[in-house]
Amino acid sequence: MSVTPKETLYQQIIHVTHIYLGPAANRFIARQVKGHLHKDPEDITKSDLKKLIDWIQVAVSLLTDDSEVIEEYIFQLHKLANDSRENSKTRSAS
Repeated sequence: MSVTPKETLYQQIIHVTHIYLGPAANRFIARQVKGHLHKDPEDITKSDLKKLIDWIQVAVSLLTDDSEVIEEYIFQLHKLANDSRENSKTRSAS
């Protein structure tokens, strides 16, 4: 799974989610963001990601009992939250 630097955070989340949910990824994430964060999906920030991951974990746990799949998916989302690429872009623009 490779994420291109030009992707927005929302696109990166969709990219990861697509691996686990296939074509339902976009609609699933949009619903989670709108329903729980009360914002447009394209407006989410890394500071929103922790709360979003918590909601995603709950929702996916209702879809499958496969704890290994859930853990791997959540792990991949946490990697996005901890990715320092966004910070390094900000520093290099200074």
